[in-house]
Amino acid sequence: MILAAVEAGSGTAPSLVLLHGLFGQARNFTTVQRHLADRRHVVALDLRNHGASPHADGMAYATLAADVAETLAALDLGRCDVVGHSMGGKTAMALALARPDLVRRLVVVDIAPVAYKHANAALVTALQALPLGAPLSRGQADRALADAIPNAIIRSFLLQNFHAGEQPGWRCGLIEIAAAIPQIEGWDFALSSRFDGETLLIRGGASDYVGEAELVSFRAIFPRGWIETVVGAAHWVHADAPERFVSLVEDSLG
Repeated sequence: MILAAVEAGSGTAPSLVLLHGLFGQARNFTTVQRHLADRRHVVALDLRNHGASPHADGMAYATLAADVAETLAALDLGRCDVVGHSMGGKTAMALALARPDLVRRLVVVDIAPVAYKHANAALVTALQALPLGAPLSRGQADRALADAIPNAIIRSFLLQNFHAGEQPGWRCGLIEIAAAIPQIEGWDFALSSRFDGETLLIRGGASDYVGEAELVSFRAIFPRGWIETVVGAAHWVHADAPERFVSLVEDSLG
């Protein structure tokens, strides 16, 4: 699958590819991309069933990584540096393991190569329960979701995928995502897998996604990896501390 891409910047350094998390899209990296594009070509991708990319069944990480590889070939980017957050971080790790020829250096943001158990299925159920049979504003959709999703920040993030009006609906492939939650929360590569390239794991100091147990798996698979913790940042590190995030990425990629 060829994914939708947002490109910015130019330069002689390897292109930098940005991969978003679940229910995100390329534009989530707009601020980060603008800063990183000062000195190099930066490409933010919409993963399948997200943003402007096609919808299709199957979201195993081997599949998502194959989409990225096909898109890099279509864009003639060659060997790239890759940054991925959450689901995008797992996709970036899968790409490095399956196609190390395409990845020079890797930055993984607040996720580890392990299976997780989160509340994503409940979120999808709440979104699917939103009545779409009549004109609906974003404000009305927000109020309708408030009981099932009480966190206003999470609702606002999810509603970036909503188009309001006479024919309201979801831009993301909600049906496909719902069916793929076990794959998205899982991890389909063995602990014996290895990527020998330089790998930075950035974790949020206020996030519970990457603890000591998860670091064991990360270190086993990425022997040239190192960890940076951004104090005060939660799971969306690049949104909570964009200047620190950009600095870490630039320092790690050279």
